[in-house]
Amino acid sequence: MKMDNTSRGAVFTRREVVEFILDLAGYTITQPLHTYRLLEPSCGDGQFLQVAVERLLTAYQNNCRSENNQSDARPNSIAHDLRNAIRAVELHPASIIRTRSKLTTLLREYELSSADAKSLLDSWLIEGDFLLVDLPWNFTHVVGNPPYVRQELLSPILLNKYRERYSTLFDRADLYVPFIERSLLSLGPGGSLGFICSDRWMKNKYGGPLRAMVAAHFHLIAYIDMVDTPAFHSDVIAYPAITLIKREKPGSTRIAHRPSTDPVTLAKLALCLKDSPGSGNGSIEINNVAIGSEPWMLQSFDQLGVVRRLEIDFPTLEEAGCKVGIGVATGADKVFIGIFKELDVESSRKIPLVETKDLVDGTIKWHGRGVINPFEDDGSIASLAKYPKFARYIKQHEAIIRGRNCAKRTPNGWYRTIDRINPDLLIQPKLLIPDIKGEAHVVLDNGQFYPHHNLYYILSNEWDLTALQTLLRSGIAKLFVALYSTQMRGGYLRFQAQYLRRIRIPQWKDVPPHIRQQLISPQTDNNDSINQAVFDLYRLTRKERSIIKGKWKTS
Repeated sequence: MKMDNTSRGAVFTRREVVEFILDLAGYTITQPLHTYRLLEPSCGDGQFLQVAVERLLTAYQNNCRSENNQSDARPNSIAHDLRNAIRAVELHPASIIRTRSKLTTLLREYELSSADAKSLLDSWLIEGDFLLVDLPWNFTHVVGNPPYVRQELLSPILLNKYRERYSTLFDRADLYVPFIERSLLSLGPGGSLGFICSDRWMKNKYGGPLRAMVAAHFHLIAYIDMVDTPAFHSDVIAYPAITLIKREKPGSTRIAHRPSTDPVTLAKLALCLKDSPGSGNGSIEINNVAIGSEPWMLQSFDQLGVVRRLEIDFPTLEEAGCKVGIGVATGADKVFIGIFKELDVESSRKIPLVETKDLVDGTIKWHGRGVINPFEDDGSIASLAKYPKFARYIKQHEAIIRGRNCAKRTPNGWYRTIDRINPDLLIQPKLLIPDIKGEAHVVLDNGQFYPHHNLYYILSNEWDLTALQTLLRSGIAKLFVALYSTQMRGGYLRFQAQYLRRIRIPQWKDVPPHIRQQLISPQTDNNDSINQAVFDLYRLTRKERSIIKGKWKTS
């Protein structure tokens, strides 16, 4: 399969960011770099490698001048002295060719002979799969930008090989997760890893095993979030972060947010993070970031204090009698979803569907779409023989339906949707929350629609849903989600089930009658008024109220 740069996870890093990461990792020309061992796990077109080689050659020349009081490095020994200084792995032959060409030109500019340049590049460059190739030794430094590739793009055979080797390839983890695992395990004692990649693993469910590994065996030295910073030569949806992790005893973490990417600013920031965090330089130092597999709380430390207090005092959403779920995934929406009236199947084989676009101004404005229901009420697959119109519709689209992974896994129920459709959910009152939003967009469905898979729902036999809707629309819900979720470009948050379940609310029986009334029948849509009732319910101090209102005020 031919893959372009995007599909194979190749996003190229700007030079000034590469320089910053190498500075942060201590791979600088003032060090004896020829005695170090640097690994680049996915060198691509050589963005990291070119800068690293420039530094290596400069440091080597400076070292030779210092040792021998000569004007130049020793030309007869350079290939021997530097052959083990670097190893760079790349899977794609075309990238290897381009990188080799760039580095050949660079080595010749440093007056290496063609033979020495060839000898070094033969040693340095490894064509192969980083997750499978043999590596010769442990390394003092690992730097780079690991590929961002979803599991769905991998063959089952290759994915199974990876799973056998890497314990962090958990749930739906992207490929950069085992890249980080192998890179960390390739470090020698005291070795440093400097990566720029998506920050999702730091909070998401699939990052849990990797976070636990870091917490147990490594030290998260520094974290720099790159929100709204031009770190790459192309735009990315998820926000990247730079991490510096050492193979040493765990300790405190130095943190910076949204730095300017001009070279002077980044050079100063690297010095600050290594030497003197705080003191007005845009960085701070905190303890206990990495605790087991828990999400890393690396932002908004005043808000974090409020959340930690609420986590002690109140139960989770589900402990308070609520259930969080996600709508139906079909695996072939173009087949299973359409205009409700035009779906030519028996009435029992289709149900009205609510989608994100139907949620407008806090209400449902249905666009008239429905979803084919291949299940009977008891959960069994509906018989094609029993429903002739349904059978005809399914057979018209048989090729598409059979091509889905879920159909291949369950050949006897090949026309089922990925998720079972539960008719009870259709008629149950529920709160609907879109996945990606800037605010807590919570809409009440009184039991008329079935949610699509880009909507999460909340059910409760304990809480009054109107009151719960009011509470979740306050700053409290966004406070929890913003701290635990990964942020997307444009400031959007992921209101996913794993984050919604972290929201703390009181038991309904513990809500005083006057606050119940305020939540059920708010006198105004003004969020300050809503927040006031919610703040009273949570017994927030004046300082806590100020923190939430100042940072997470909803619009």
